Amino acid sequence: MSTTTAAPPADRPFWIVNGVVSVVALSVLAYLLLLRHGSGDPTSLSFMPAVNACFNAAAAVLLVLAVVAIKQKKVARHQALMISAFASSTFFLVGYLAYHYVHGDSKYPGTGDMRTGYLVLLASHVILSIPVVPMCLAAFYFAFRRRFDTHKKITKVLFPVWLYVSVTGVLVFLMLRAAAT
Repeated sequence: MSTTTAAPPADRPFWIVNGVVSVVALSVLAYLLLLRHGSGDPTSLSFMPAVNACFNAAAAVLLVLAVVAIKQKKVARHQALMISAFASSTFFLVGYLAYHYVHGDSKYPGTGDMRTGYLVLLASHVILSIPVVPMCLAAFYFAFRRRFDTHKKITKVLFPVWLYVSVTGVLVFLMLRAAAT
């Protein structure tokens, strides 16, 4: 006898939409970073990496504040902070896509141990960023449906991953800037 259960039929449309959105987002990112080599003026949107780092930093702070709020049973504050964190991460993603559409992939100009450290950090950042969008959508979906047991299970994994991705996004920016000077 199997102990796993299928998603309730009412959830299937959500999982289909979540899967499509996630695959499309990942495909666009892969195209921009792996196939497209930029097309614009190198100074165009040159401010975006700093703006994107600010969005990542804001998301990290908002996530921590949201966890504090829910531990204090301040549900409305938690909800507002989580929506703000999601908006900040969404603005980051839009800015990231715009920047890389124009510039293509960013190459780390340093060498030696710093380059190795940068690449290890970047790899962990990229790999862990992949599940953030579908997990965020699932967390919001189950919270909206008032299925808080499932919401909590998702967020126990999502919170540390999303926080790590947000913080390492800032570190990647800082390492690129430091190596470029």
